Order: sequence, then C-alpha cells, then structure tokens
Amino acid sequence: MTANTKLVAGNWKMHGRRDMAAALAQAVCAGAPAGVDAALCVPFPYLAQVGDALTNGPVALGAQDLSEQDEGAYTGEVSGGMLAEFGCRYVIVGHSERRARHAESSARVAAKAARAVACGLTPIVCVGETLQEREGGQTLDVISAQLEPVLSLGADLVAQLVIAYEPVWAIGTGRTASVAQAVEVHGAIRHALRGCAPEVADAVRLLYGGSVKPETAPGLFAGEDIDGGLIGGAALDAASFLAICRAAAAAAR
Repeated sequence: MTANTKLVAGNWKMHGRRDMAAALAQAVCAGAPAGVDAALCVPFPYLAQVGDALTNGPVALGAQDLSEQDEGAYTGEVSGGMLAEFGCRYVIVGHSERRARHAESSARVAAKAARAVACGLTPIVCVGETLQEREGGQTLDVISAQLEPVLSLGADLVAQLVIAYEPVWAIGTGRTASVAQAVEVHGAIRHALRGCAPEVADAVRLLYGGSVKPETAPGLFAGEDIDGGLIGGAALDAASFLAICRAAAAAAR
C-alpha cells in the first residue's frame, strides 16, 4: 500500500450461496486491476471457501463483524482470532445495520476496533447519519459523536484503522450522497483525525459507502479525502465491482 492507493471493499451482507460465493470470488480475483487494494467482506460461513478462492491473489479477505471479546461463553459470537486464523485481513465494525438492529453503541464499536487490531486485523469503522439527522443539520455532530470513542483509543491504534462514511439514508436506497456532501464529511473526519493523531491522520484511509455504482464511482473517488469505497449491492456483481475498482485505480493515478 502507498499513500495514494485507494481501497475498495465489498460488503456482501447476508447474501450468497456456496456456488455463488465461489464463482463471484474467483471472478473478482481474476479481474482485479493493478493500482487499487480490493477486499471482499463475506458472511462467516463462506470465509474458508472465499479465502481459498482468493489465495495468492490480489484481493484480500474480510469479515463483516467480530466480538469485542477474546474468547469465552459468548454463544453466536465470532472472535478476531478466529477471523485471523481464516486469513482475514479486514473486518467491518459499527455498520449502521449493526448499530440500529443490534443496539451497538459507539463505545462497543471502539472496543471491537481495538480487538480487531489486537488480532492483527484492519477494522473498517463505519459512521453515518440518518436522513432525519441530515435534514436536521446534525450530520457533523453525529459523525463526531460516533468517532469520539474510536479516536480516543490513541494514535498507535488509529493509525491502523480504515474509516468508512456511510450515510444511512444512502445505504441500499439507490440514493448517493453528492460529491460535495461526501467531501464535506470526509474533510470533517480528516480534521478530527488531525486533532487527535496529527502524525498519522493523513495516512488513514477514508472510504465512502452508500449505493456506489460504476457510474457514480469516478466522481466520488475524485473527491478530496475520499480514499476508496465500501460497496454493498454492487459488490454482488463481479462486473460492477470490478468497474468500481478500475475507477478507484484511475482516480489514484
């Protein structure tokens, strides 16, 4: 990775079957362009299968969540050590669907991020506002509050994060934040990073997520402080995901 290399991570969410997972992973691995870091964050049951398909290729393996606990009596949870054993490099933490549907607090998200780093994983920490919060002019306050527990973990840990801005109102809705809206929030996140960890702030990659498509990706990736994307629906189609990866590579150049 260089400072100019963008990251495109696909979040399959709760989609997939065994045949589909293998075919999609193989197609993405075969077509991934140079000049971009790519990752697939897949459901837990497919980690081994997708990991095998990505072995020795240019695409990294990722998971969609982890426990903040190391091990123990936590039925249904998956530890960072387990993910690392399967070859994961990335793990998503704090996705809005986890925050809303599983009542995950920002403090718990920070604990998960810390656990991921302790296990040798790179956490992709998600932040974002609802439509009501945006229309109420609360966007930057919401983002700041979500980031505060994570940034308080210290510069050494912050240096190992990826942060993804995903406006909740744009996830799976077909709506995408304008480049200006995305740049404003990314700029605010970078400013917050410089305030708490100035020595590493410019190296932390900031991703945009929220209905990114091949046709919107070039404009978004050209925006200041937008270092790639966290891709949902388009990651389930190899051609679309690879087109987004090519847009990221072209923007980096």
